Amino acid sequence: MALSATTANLFKQCGIYDEFVSISKFASVIDICNERRKSEYKIDFHGHDKISPGTHSLGKKVLSMENGGNGVLIRCSDGSEAEGDILVGADGAHSAVRQNLYAKLLKDKRLTSSDALPLPFSTVCLVGQTRPLTSEEFPDVALDDCQFRKIVGDNRPYAWSTFTTKQKTVCWMCSLYLDDDSSKVNDAFKNSEWGPEAAQTMAAQVRDFPVVSGGDRKLTLGDLIDWTPKEFMSKVMLEEKVFETWYDCRTVLIGDACHKLSPAGGVGATTAMHDALVLANLINGLPFHPIASEIETAFAAYKEERLHWVQDAFGASKIFRAMTGQNTLAKVTRFCMRNMPQWVFQQGQKRATSNRPQCAFLDLIEDTGSVRPAHQPSLTVKAPEDTTPTIPSGSESEQVAVVV
Repeated sequence: MALSATTANLFKQCGIYDEFVSISKFASVIDICNERRKSEYKIDFHGHDKISPGTHSLGKKVLSMENGGNGVLIRCSDGSEAEGDILVGADGAHSAVRQNLYAKLLKDKRLTSSDALPLPFSTVCLVGQTRPLTSEEFPDVALDDCQFRKIVGDNRPYAWSTFTTKQKTVCWMCSLYLDDDSSKVNDAFKNSEWGPEAAQTMAAQVRDFPVVSGGDRKLTLGDLIDWTPKEFMSKVMLEEKVFETWYDCRTVLIGDACHKLSPAGGVGATTAMHDALVLANLINGLPFHPIASEIETAFAAYKEERLHWVQDAFGASKIFRAMTGQNTLAKVTRFCMRNMPQWVFQQGQKRATSNRPQCAFLDLIEDTGSVRPAHQPSLTVKAPEDTTPTIPSGSESEQVAVVV
């Protein structure tokens, strides 16, 4: 997972920043290589509380939901139900919350034509993480900084990357980029779960792809696959789409549930965290026992604040994906990246890294970044003053959020 300055303030507010840093390696350069293991150019980025036990349930699968003016109810596959004031669909690209929400909107003829279309598949991705390696096996693991190397295939629609970790493992990813025809073929075999079962066939197809180890050994993806425990290797179909509908009534979507980005950009997790932060600020500012219209107003403000950042991230991710293809656009993109003046690249990075939101209801962190943080509307949202009598022990407040 790639994290940047855009989440640093949030992690500091939550008291987990130092722990993240302690188990991580800094990656300041992406080295773009060819199949001859030679570097063609580099993308240089230099210059730039935990969940309490008992507050969440695992192993739940949402089957249906009812979303109305008086509340929201979900029914799960194990027969259990949960109800509350707000339902947040944070359940990924194949979100059951989104599917139930869109089914109701479609029935009411309120779903946009774009949102009614299926997710377009663009990438087949094989990922893995090796066991801890020695510097003799993979010299790059001995270096202090994360060695992030991406190899673009010669006349084949593949690109693959390696990343070294603090634990001396190598994380690797091999992506097959689909065109319109191959997307239709692979769509018949799509699977929405990360798991090792679907990985073996693709692993056999890419074993001879060369990787850069940092030493004289000419290793391939096959070596990394052999060093990877089966349970640490997965294959998945990946999609790209920004949905138009993010909320309705008391239900709202965040992360992959409303915008699925290509992994080539490396900002999917960060974008989802920013969604959660902004939404939390706005929920915190709701009046006690809010009515549906007040909740929906907060959801509208959440989308308005986040949409342009999501669209920027979506566009940047598409550029990084295009950069590793074999068509004319990909070749032009690589030429532009290779010859782009540093000041132009830095301007783009300044805009991206200026998005450093913070939680309005936690102690604010002094931002010492060299780039001024962008305006964050939700940071000014304040919680209402509680003038209601103290709720007796054993009673329940109606201000409940159900997060899936």
